Amino acid sequence: MKKDQRTGELTEGIVKDLLTSAPYHHHGIKVRLIDGQIGLCRKLLKTIFRTHQIIN
Repeated sequence: MKKDQRTGELTEGIVKDLLTSAPYHHHGIKVRLIDGQIGLCRKLLKTIFRTHQIIN
């Protein structure tokens, strides 16, 4: 998160939205976590894809 840039402290969370259009950026990709925090993602620990079924 922005507040942790000087210390380098990492925040752990679940990514809700990718806010950077590129799949990679040397500083990290910008993401929104499910708790609403926005910051740069440096490392993904686990990837889980959810699928949504649309019923007409």
